[in-house]
Amino acid sequence: QVQLVESGGGLVQAGGSLRLSCAASGRTGTYYAMGWFRQAPGKEREFVAAISWTGALTIYADSVKGRFTISRDNAKRSSYLQMNSVNLEDTAVYYCGKGKISSPTPRGADYDYWGQGTQVTVSS
Repeated sequence: QVQLVESGGGLVQAGGSLRLSCAASGRTGTYYAMGWFRQAPGKEREFVAAISWTGALTIYADSVKGRFTISRDNAKRSSYLQMNSVNLEDTAVYYCGKGKISSPTPRGADYDYWGQGTQVTVSS
């Protein structure tokens, strides 16, 4: 079994920054991508960012490109999402996922384990 635990969420003012972390444990195996998704109230879960196993490839949703940066540390089995210049539309519960494949993908179906989520609230 695999467990993913997100942390780092909280309340932040518009224009500010926040760094989310996701730590994996259990039988994760190797060569898996990691991704971040988010779900705002009344909306469906949407893709935010993903990173390949080696970290060489990253993809981003257009809405966060240039503001968010995804990274990972395989020795710690962790992924990070640096969020800069946040705005009110970034308010959501953020989830990390473990990919079934090594390449980054925006499709939720390509992830087999998810964390419980961490709340990010942006205030004006």
